[in-house]
Amino acid sequence: MSIYIHKAHNVSVLLYHLVCVAKGRQLVISTEVDAQLKQICQEISQRYEMHFVEIGADGDHVHFLIQSVPTYSPTKIARTVKSILARELLKRVAGLRESLWGAQFWTDGYFVNSVGRSNSETVIQKYIRNQGRPKDYVQISKDQLRLF
Repeated sequence: MSIYIHKAHNVSVLLYHLVCVAKGRQLVISTEVDAQLKQICQEISQRYEMHFVEIGADGDHVHFLIQSVPTYSPTKIARTVKSILARELLKRVAGLRESLWGAQFWTDGYFVNSVGRSNSETVIQKYIRNQGRPKDYVQISKDQLRLF
């Protein structure tokens, strides 16, 4: 859950939904990579003013729900997260570098979206938490599906 961040001259609740895709959409995010990824994110939180509210991996991409301060732009957050994660994952996970094209972990781009604190935060947090898990679909009518 997000918190109010109190600084000398401001109070903020800034949340971002960041999605980073593996180079070539290769399925390189295994359970070992996922565990290391979460450990590295904890280390990033200790060094930078970023709090990872939720992290969810799904084989070829990772969703992050990140809370930060107003002095960090969404671009700076994305660059910081992607560069540190790529460097550290390639160092820590044996054989990962060989399975990637040109030893690059992420694609050049990313998706980032600001998230409201009320309803949309919990919806996105739940969505990210369920990444990589089988989806339960129920058919309501022949033209409509509903996710439980």
